[in-house]
Amino acid sequence: MILGQTTRKNFTQNPKNDILSGLTVALALVPEAVAFAFVAGVDPLVGLYGAFMMGIVTALFGGRPGMISGATGAMAVVMVHLISKGNEIGIALDTPIDNLGLQWLFITLLFVGGIQILAGVFKLGKFVRLIPHPVMMGFVNGLAIVIFLSQLGLFKETVNGEKVFMTGAALWTMLGLIALTMAIMYGLPKLTKKIPAALTAIIIVAAITILGKLDVSTVGSFIRDGGGEGLQGSLPTFQDQIFGLFSTLQGHWDLILSTAFILAAVGLIESLMTLNLVDEITETRGNGNRECIAQGSANILNGLFGGMGGCAMIGQSIINVDSGGRGRLSGAVAAIALLCFVLFGAPLIEQIPIAALVGVMFMVVIGTFAWSSFRIIRKIPLSDAIVLIAVSAITVWKDLAVAVIAGVIISALVFAWKNATMIRARKRIQADGTKTYEIWGPLFFGSIQNFNSKFDVKNDPDNVEIDFVESRVSDHSAMEAIFNLVNKYEAAGKNIKLKHLSTDCKNLMYKASPKFKEVIVEDIDDPRYHLAADPEKFTKPLSEYNI
Repeated sequence: MILGQTTRKNFTQNPKNDILSGLTVALALVPEAVAFAFVAGVDPLVGLYGAFMMGIVTALFGGRPGMISGATGAMAVVMVHLISKGNEIGIALDTPIDNLGLQWLFITLLFVGGIQILAGVFKLGKFVRLIPHPVMMGFVNGLAIVIFLSQLGLFKETVNGEKVFMTGAALWTMLGLIALTMAIMYGLPKLTKKIPAALTAIIIVAAITILGKLDVSTVGSFIRDGGGEGLQGSLPTFQDQIFGLFSTLQGHWDLILSTAFILAAVGLIESLMTLNLVDEITETRGNGNRECIAQGSANILNGLFGGMGGCAMIGQSIINVDSGGRGRLSGAVAAIALLCFVLFGAPLIEQIPIAALVGVMFMVVIGTFAWSSFRIIRKIPLSDAIVLIAVSAITVWKDLAVAVIAGVIISALVFAWKNATMIRARKRIQADGTKTYEIWGPLFFGSIQNFNSKFDVKNDPDNVEIDFVESRVSDHSAMEAIFNLVNKYEAAGKNIKLKHLSTDCKNLMYKASPKFKEVIVEDIDDPRYHLAADPEKFTKPLSEYNI
């Protein structure tokens, strides 16, 4: 009974809000999916099919109720080279194949899905917890800037076959409609929260342009200007022809597999980061590993039924959450409504002014950007400030995956450097003349040099004791440093004792050489932590180690 109640709660917490927010998201998905299809160099319907299949699978089976997935720019950019290369080869074949690049994309998505499912099965989704807060802030700031910049392309119109920015009355009309959309989204929640502000704004602005017969850019004109024929389409069909095209991949498997790994990584990073952000907004917790499996399954479905694939979408996810969408029903409604637009509602949806959708996305930008970063930038450590700015800049310059990986690496290096300088050695002489080194701080690959500099083998007395009670021996490099130190003291003819080593550390040293039983002092208060090292590396005699 409890399980059933939990399942229903995940599916919909508030049916009205979920349905209305899902419709709002569906409207916002249309130009995004079409635009990203143009970026990748495929037909707009391929982008719309991809958004539908990503949305419905992740909504029903993903790890984060209320999160929206679809065709994304981050993945579209990666697809461009694969599609163009495939099309070139398709034309050059003795029997030319039209759109071979698109067929290659479908094949690649099968591998993308497999990689992402394996990531979920092996529980790699948990590593999103390793992303530091400055990286998260840089991520949302950079993504807000990217969303804003992506909307600027919608301010262009076709003049004499060329795309140019609007001027004059067209520009002022566009700006006025955008301002009206944003004003409605800002003011309506102050009056009532029973209806989604974004959906209301889109309907009002669309009614003004349609009834007023204003000459503005619409979803339909945007598709036609990009070379598409319109939204009208049929249900996705099974792409059985791709299984007969594996022979065309001879000599190009490196391109397919490398693209698959990059797409899988970009998709998972963006999805898990979005999941983390929605977790913070809703003060709930999603399941990263389940999301990995759902994303992978959706991408396999895309490959089999002719979609361009994708991942979680932060802009649409925030629209959904802000509009009251919390359950799985909101994502399912968004996906099904998008398919209905393609099947039945194309003529109506094509009349929606682009200005209304741009206004919605501008409000998303304002809500996404971490404005508090300006306030705290001078209060946080310099290294964190550098990471925040770097991640924001790299997100805009390159893409999300590169930015997050770079931010984590920078943060890890800073952490390692700080810990490397924390190693200390308190020195004292006991009553019997034994010199004791009391080690404090972590002993790992980064702190070995400082650790070695604490000892004066040449001038130390004949009896030396090293106490590790306030230190932690962390890795193989630390073990090698201890081996090296013992060897030096014994080579100098001096007696050395090691105290308070952890149980696993002692066991590894005993395996390396029985003589360590004479060096290590057994104490009942020895540490109980585990050493991050490979036991097989310490099974040789001490004389065989390069120390």
